[in-house]
Amino acid sequence: MPSDSSSVPESALTRLGHALYQRALVRREDEPITDPRGQPIGWLLDTRTPMLDGEIFDEIGGVLAERLRARGVEQVAGFGYGAFPMVYAVLAASAGEVGEAPFRGGFIRERRKAYGRRRLVEGPLDRRRSVALVDDILNSGRSAARAAALLRSDGFQVAGVLTLFNFTWSGGRARLEGDGLWVESLLELNLRESARAGVTAASGDTNGR
Repeated sequence: MPSDSSSVPESALTRLGHALYQRALVRREDEPITDPRGQPIGWLLDTRTPMLDGEIFDEIGGVLAERLRARGVEQVAGFGYGAFPMVYAVLAASAGEVGEAPFRGGFIRERRKAYGRRRLVEGPLDRRRSVALVDDILNSGRSAARAAALLRSDGFQVAGVLTLFNFTWSGGRARLEGDGLWVESLLELNLRESARAGVTAASGDTNGR
């Protein structure tokens, strides 16, 4: 049975975690930022900033690919802008691995395309093999649950969810685990009102099962 541990040293994960966090963090004093309702907020995490930077892109892809292989998964799918760079990073990292089959990737649409091939899931994913969802942030878990439901409706087997950040107070992990998915995040963020709160790196699945 696949292991859920990673061979990446804890110190390396901590360093990578802080690099991701510092590059993604946007503070109100730096620029005006709002919540989805248009109300001012104190901080947010813009993960596209580090994920689309070639200086850190390869390292993130390598860590994600290793953790997925440890789970016995070699297919990834993304749902939304935050997930797309992660799919690319995993594919790029796996293409350079010696002796390992490259990953396959896919993108999930909100609804089936009405013309052309009329697909709900784009890409070369194989329905006979399990798929893991990748995303940047796990908060309430609703988006990931929606993505898993879309994949399943199209005949795919969804194994779990791998994210960069998990907001630990949000209940997203419990929601997804209740749906039969494993959940793993590179970083457990214990943030609420202040961006100065602590960030801890997670070396493997920390769901306490």
